[in-house]
Amino acid sequence: MKIEQVIVGPLETNCYLLHKDGHVLVIDPGEEAHRIEEHIGNECVDGIVITHYHFDHIGALDQLKNKYSTLVYDFHNLQEGHQTIGVFNFDVLFTPGHKEDSITLIFPHERVMFVGDFIFKRSIGRTDLVGGNNQEMKKSIQKIKLIDDDYTIYPGHGEKTTLEEEKKYNPYF
Repeated sequence: MKIEQVIVGPLETNCYLLHKDGHVLVIDPGEEAHRIEEHIGNECVDGIVITHYHFDHIGALDQLKNKYSTLVYDFHNLQEGHQTIGVFNFDVLFTPGHKEDSITLIFPHERVMFVGDFIFKRSIGRTDLVGGNNQEMKKSIQKIKLIDDDYTIYPGHGEKTTLEEEKKYNPYF
């Protein structure tokens, strides 16, 4: 699986395109649908996954959903645990705190996770916005700490990190 990061919009949201065998899974299409479409090319879009519904993560959602006639997956229609969308197999972990509908996508075979605004390099997402909850964030951090260290974390903004690094250096952990 190839992971492609497309930084979009004024808040520099990380939209991720997962490429595998001519298929694409789109994660958090923040804005600038035309730029995301350029990176998709002629590949088949298996679905769009939303880690949480803040405006900077869904700005291009409707345009991409309509163009590719694909389904949208999120907290409301994904179960916690193993999921399959097209050729993509992953686990879903509910990680509220930044927002009540926050999810983390975990790809055990590739040892990567997509966390939206749950975790940033040496920080976490804000809990003072609408839908945020500091106590839920603490519970979500405890859940993620149970996962093996050797995962790369792809956040909704900023650079990637590792779970090992966050366990060592993130003051919220």
